[in-house]
Amino acid sequence: MKFSNSVKGAPKLYCLHYRECDPKKCTASKLSKLHLVEIINNIKGVLKNSIILNPFAQKQLSSIDRNTILHYGLIVIDCSWSKIMALKKYDFKTARKLPRLIAANPTNYGKWEKLSSAEALAGALFITKFFDYATLILSKFSWGRQFKELNNF
Repeated sequence: MKFSNSVKGAPKLYCLHYRECDPKKCTASKLSKLHLVEIINNIKGVLKNSIILNPFAQKQLSSIDRNTILHYGLIVIDCSWSKIMALKKYDFKTARKLPRLIAANPTNYGKWEKLSSAEALAGALFITKFFDYATLILSKFSWGRQFKELNNF
């Protein structure tokens, strides 16, 4: 199964990408090449209505956010952990944090909350009941199945 942001009924997936990571290991770049995620440079216009994954958000993501994702999209922010504090400036009403999840990616395997962009998107999609899309994203990575198992999805 392949989907893109233009397929009816598919969640619109975006990545605000700071281009700070190793391009060979960047899960967002890989998903973009596969037309599963659209890379964006800023959050403006209608994208301000999207669910924005932000670890500093006041609200936790839940299945209630499904309709917002379906209509406006889901944005993951891809930046280095050394710059993650800058995310505090994003005070959008639709910012949501993920529950505590365990990383399965090779760089941060077994660490709580040190997710790759692909893991964050997949986790958010499982929580909001977009199971097929979450599974599709994880299928693009050798460790994807383990992420699902570690987090009981």
